[in-house]
Amino acid sequence: MANAAPIFAFEVQYWITMLLLVFALVIEGVALVHAITQRGEGFAAIGTLPKGGWIAILAVCLVLTLLTGRVFNIFGLVGIAAALIYLLDVRAGLRDLHGGRGSSW
Repeated sequence: MANAAPIFAFEVQYWITMLLLVFALVIEGVALVHAITQRGEGFAAIGTLPKGGWIAILAVCLVLTLLTGRVFNIFGLVGIAAALIYLLDVRAGLRDLHGGRGSSW
């Protein structure tokens, strides 16, 4: 009975890590898709990096997170940070620029 606890703990740790990896990939993917679907003029209007710069940063972060398969390394943490900065700062600025309607397509 005493030997079952470490095995159970490793299994719980594995599933929590997989859940966080899926969460990180979803956040990075949503940020990348949103950056791709926005117009380029909006990025310059809110005073941030150009559209191509954000797409490059988010795509590289997404690919590195996919390739490493880990969230708790430098690539995973930078990827989550870049996606959250985009979603919480740039996306909000783009939404305010278009009057709260989102994209003007």
